[in-house]
Amino acid sequence: MKNPRDILRKPVITEKSTSLSKDNKYTFIVDLKANKVEIRQAVENLFKVKVKKVNTMRVKGKIKRVRRIPGRTPDTKKAIVTLKEGDRIEIFEGI
Repeated sequence: MKNPRDILRKPVITEKSTSLSKDNKYTFIVDLKANKVEIRQAVENLFKVKVKKVNTMRVKGKIKRVRRIPGRTPDTKKAIVTLKEGDRIEIFEGI
């Protein structure tokens, strides 16, 4: 198994993701090659919680322009992790 810190890149802190935390759902940016089983194991190992369900989505990079040179932002993968009742991740509390 890969290192859990390599799988979970960073948490997503937006208005929509914080409103999902009321339903016990937390959003993370994850490695592009990570699958749902690896994401589940990484969250359970890092935060000592039980995962009920994992939903993933690929987000394609946007085309941006810097002066006259076109470029792209990188593709990313997001995971919405649903925890079992009674479990919470403390880093999202109080936001």
